[in-house]
Amino acid sequence: ACSAFSQKSCEECLKNVSCLWCYTNNTCIDYPVRSILPPSSLCSLSNARWGVCWINFEALIIAVAVIVGLILVSVTVCCCYCCYCRRRSRSRLDEEEEQLARKREERRLQSLQRKHERKLKHDEIRKKYGLLQDSDNPYSRFENE
Repeated sequence: ACSAFSQKSCEECLKNVSCLWCYTNNTCIDYPVRSILPPSSLCSLSNARWGVCWINFEALIIAVAVIVGLILVSVTVCCCYCCYCRRRSRSRLDEEEEQLARKREERRLQSLQRKHERKLKHDEIRKKYGLLQDSDNPYSRFENE
């Protein structure tokens, strides 16, 4: 029982996790687990020690609340930042993909145009040297004169 450590030292009392040390009357009492915070009728928060003797319960609560608040804010900021970056990167990827598709189509059209120009040039050369066959009868016999 925690009351056995009363009138001894705070360190001895707080070796047991279920004990609370009160500096007003140097008593070691059972931590009231039914309520989250010990009532002021039992011991004021500024004079109560739990876990460690060098920090009072009031400062411990404030420190834990600040740390939890900072963690929650940082997690929220990270989640919002990641969602924003992901949305931004998706739109950027869509734009890049669209640009690549446009460039691919332009290259394909240029290739077709160059192919057509080569065909016309080759046909002119064939026509010049009399090698152009009739399109009506492409399988006509080539005769030497």
